Order: sequence, then C-alpha cells, then structure tokens
Amino acid sequence: MAENKKTIEIPDGVNVIIDDYVVSVSGDRGQLQRKLWYPGVRIDKTGSEVVVEAEVPRREQLAIVGTFTSHIKNMVTGVTGGYEYTMKVVYAHFPIQLKTEGKDVIIGNFLGEKKPRKASILGDTTVTVKGDQVVVNGINKEEVGQTAANIQQATKIRGFDPRVFQDGIYLVEKSGR
Repeated sequence: MAENKKTIEIPDGVNVIIDDYVVSVSGDRGQLQRKLWYPGVRIDKTGSEVVVEAEVPRREQLAIVGTFTSHIKNMVTGVTGGYEYTMKVVYAHFPIQLKTEGKDVIIGNFLGEKKPRKASILGDTTVTVKGDQVVVNGINKEEVGQTAANIQQATKIRGFDPRVFQDGIYLVEKSGR
C-alpha cells in the first residue's frame, strides 16, 4: 500500500507560508505563490518541513499528494537556485537573427523568410542571446519550460522534410541549480 504522507525539508534561508490553500515560498532569488487545493488532501508546515497528507488513502488523493510534493519542491528549488535552460540555434544556409523585445523573442531570417517569427516570454523569465546560444532563466520552472517550448515551437518547420531542413532553435540542456 502506498504512503499517504510525504514530507519536504525546508532548507535554511527559505520561508514557507501556508495560508488558506495558498503556498508561498520565498528565498534569495524571489517569491513564488501557488494555490494547491484538492478534496481530502492537507498541506501543513511543522517546524522546518512541509507535510502533504491524504486524509483517505485512495488512488486519486495519493496521486495528488505526489503532485503537490513535486510542485512545492520545484518552488523551493526555484527560490534557492533558479532554473536555466540552454538552447542552441541551428541553421544551414540562412543565418537566424535573434533579439528580445519586451516580452517577445523575435526570430528573423528563419529559412530566409521576410516576416520575423515571435515567441512569447512568460512571467519573470529572462532570455539572453549569446551568439548561437539562447539561455532562458527564471525561478518558476513551468514558466521557464514553457518559454523554451515557445521558442522551439516558433521555429517548427512545416511543409519541408525535417530530416533535411534541420534549422531551428533546440533545447540542449536543463539545469535546476
């Protein structure tokens, strides 16, 4: 039988506040807040650890206990070290031009196209372009991952054989420091 209780150690320098189903985690890099509610699942803070517990150990509640535990661990990792995704710009003939404008990444000259493509940057995520590398940084894992996915999807090739035309911006490395 599966365990209906999971605990998360809170490292030094991280403050966790649980108020009416809203979990707030703050640390050196910033603050994250998320509403975590499901019937039959309780989240409590005891000392230097957070306890996620299912009142009735049924399959759905046990799955949600694991999900909530992962969300809180990702929040703690984000405020202590942050997340960094490294992407590589690949092109064969037409050099891809990248720049950031506000909350968008502008991808110019992709496959020689006249009109630039856009990918949106979510939340407080930062995107840095260094030559043929694109670095996506932030404290919210979901926003960093979705921003990297938006950049990769913006360079998706339609109408050509992707084995021949391998141009695009691809994810190379993920790190949750």
